Amino acid sequence: MSTETLEFQAEARQLLQLMVHSIYSNKDIFLRELISNASDALDKRRLAGLTDDALRADDLHIEIEADSEARTLTVRDNGIGMSREDVVGLIGTIARSGTAETLRRLKANKANKGEKGDKGNGEHTESAELIGQFGVGFYSVFMVADKVSLLTRAAGAQGGVRWQSDGDGTYTIETVEDAPEGTAVTVHLRPADEEDALYDYADDRKIREIVKRYSDFISFPIRMGDDTLNSMKALWARPRSEVKDEEYQEFYRHVSHDWADPLEVIQMRAEGTFEYEALLFIPSRAPHDLFQRDARHGVQLYVKRVFIMDDTRELLPDHLRFVKGVVDAADLSLNISREILQQDRHIQLIRRRLAKKVLSTVKDLMKNDADKYRTFWREFGPAVKEGLLDGSEDHKALLDIASFSSTAGEEPTTLADYIARMKDGQDKIYFMTGESRAQVENSPHLEAFRAKEYEVLLLTDPVDEIWVEGVREYDGKEFQSVTRGAVDLPADEELSEEESGTYAPLLGWLKEALDDVKDVRLTTRLTSSPACLVSDAEGLTPTLEKMYKAMGQEVPPVKRILELNPEHPLVTGLRAAHEQRADAPELTETAELLYGTALLAEGGDLADPARFAKLLADRLARTV
Repeated sequence: MSTETLEFQAEARQLLQLMVHSIYSNKDIFLRELISNASDALDKRRLAGLTDDALRADDLHIEIEADSEARTLTVRDNGIGMSREDVVGLIGTIARSGTAETLRRLKANKANKGEKGDKGNGEHTESAELIGQFGVGFYSVFMVADKVSLLTRAAGAQGGVRWQSDGDGTYTIETVEDAPEGTAVTVHLRPADEEDALYDYADDRKIREIVKRYSDFISFPIRMGDDTLNSMKALWARPRSEVKDEEYQEFYRHVSHDWADPLEVIQMRAEGTFEYEALLFIPSRAPHDLFQRDARHGVQLYVKRVFIMDDTRELLPDHLRFVKGVVDAADLSLNISREILQQDRHIQLIRRRLAKKVLSTVKDLMKNDADKYRTFWREFGPAVKEGLLDGSEDHKALLDIASFSSTAGEEPTTLADYIARMKDGQDKIYFMTGESRAQVENSPHLEAFRAKEYEVLLLTDPVDEIWVEGVREYDGKEFQSVTRGAVDLPADEELSEEESGTYAPLLGWLKEALDDVKDVRLTTRLTSSPACLVSDAEGLTPTLEKMYKAMGQEVPPVKRILELNPEHPLVTGLRAAHEQRADAPELTETAELLYGTALLAEGGDLADPARFAKLLADRLARTV
């Protein structure tokens, strides 16, 4: 038996130091890496055994052995094993081209971050693109070890190799003739202290916890004594026809922590140049934190059945953040960071395909299961509509599955159904935004639309105020707010020039008397109310103005247009009074009351409620 002492390659020494001090933010990762390496070795032996009977093994497995007194932890497999050349090449050096440059980026990244550390969940790395090969992941053991020993023999070979190092820049390697096939890594753990009580990796409970979290779906049994620690039930890898509904429900509860059954199960597989599998769930109810800034996203990322991270925001757009489930990719690095996820073209491809699949599933529900669709839209509609704010998303696909309250009935309507009901000659989709359905339905702005039986969408979610600013049309039909600009219904009768001329003096006087209005004009949109306020075609609505102010944004004063109903007795009486005595104080008070009632009718706030109340009380007192 010959023993040789060698030095780590320079880049390997640098990586070793980074592993210990900065790359991994969670020490538990070392056991995940060792199990992943063992699983890869078992996979390689299984495949080799298909073509070479001498390499076939009947009971491929991983074994974990902990000795709390000696403070050692051993991870053993009966996989393909390694030769002496493999050990030196994979552990003593970094064989993959480009990794040395990665190290330089890592060091620069660490210097820039200073002592900020990782504020995330600890399941991912702060590294740049590290390749998930044996040598790289293996270095993570030095986060918890004083010394590491590796005993291995390649399957079918005559002798084995023992590798040992305490992480000081050198390692020893010796030949061991009676080494068993496979690989065993023994970690000599650092002494535990009170600060490291949560990291006692010689404790059976801690080992079980880590295996359950990171390696539960590894396809080979992970044993400790007589117990198998992992379930090996990766439902996403099994055909849907072979999985019972109860199994999906149980798995959904596992990944979502929701006691209710999912509304819908979505399973998909992508093959070719980039392979991945996904098992997604649409919940049956919205989580309590759906609209909170720090709400957790529901999709977990796995690589070859090894858990990498949860709360993976890069896998689905924000407006689908309520979707739960897992994505298992075959070709991503185990040591992948959130920074890489944002830039990786494969991740972007997965994101687009998952989003498209979720939306198409909801569209199928619209056609085939109305009850499920109504539940979905009631719970998640406001979140889905947030996707209309992003110019990069497919607005058409989102609008296809959207439903809105309408003056046509109590049940929400789709845009396609709205268009199918449009009157002859109608070329616009009419809508009105507001804080509640009751407020909008009672608005004076709807009077003419209701009288002439034109359907109007009632948009009452806060997000509606914003998305209608950017989405101009659907299926060739423009969206038109009934509270903006001059809405001319096809059946409107034109105001006669004589009528307009008769009111011209009053309109001019009101514009001068009311400081808060931009203009005063006659309208045919009113049938029973004396007046209403409208915005310019491109102006801010009052609700949107309030939202901007609530967010702390400066908004310049917005003056609106006062529209008068020339058929209303109050307006005709005001015109007559103005013709008799334009400078009467009571006339100015009436103008203020007219403006105030129009503002209150749309749910607005009076600038001086006390003055309005006094004027109204005085006017009422004169009539008693």
